[in-house]
Amino acid sequence: MNVIKKSSNNFSPFAKLLHWGFVLLFLYGLLKQIDSINQLEDENLLMFEIIFALAFLLLLIIRFVYMKTTQQSSIPEHTSKSQKLAAKIVHYGMYICLALIPFTGLIIGWLFWLDLKDGFLINSVIAIHEFTVSIIYWLIGFHIVAATYHRLKKDGVWSSMVPFFKE
Repeated sequence: MNVIKKSSNNFSPFAKLLHWGFVLLFLYGLLKQIDSINQLEDENLLMFEIIFALAFLLLLIIRFVYMKTTQQSSIPEHTSKSQKLAAKIVHYGMYICLALIPFTGLIIGWLFWLDLKDGFLINSVIAIHEFTVSIIYWLIGFHIVAATYHRLKKDGVWSSMVPFFKE
């Protein structure tokens, strides 16, 4: 009989707070997003967007450094190399996208503030911004599917980060 060894790694309460806090922060960012670049004419909104983007980037850096220096993956050792590689690609891809979204947003705001409200440059940055948002949706989808797979497999990965529906 082949016995699956459950992962003994469990993320710290602070790591879980960072993970689920980012879920909420990202959802808030989606809900409050602007519908048109012309809304940035409102200086208060432009300033709020700048502060939100800078705070998001700062928290993302803190999260990345904390996770890389203090936490270990909960993926069991026996997991295939291809699954481990896929997990790394998705996680690093999410970090890259989560950084690029506010970074390109800041560039859009800066260009708008410089009165470069139309043209190739700002349209290119907007395209990168929108493309990155599309990619993050896919990566989040892959992340959720993988987490659900591990929940069904009962290998400890789900329970290492998710505070509900424990295995």
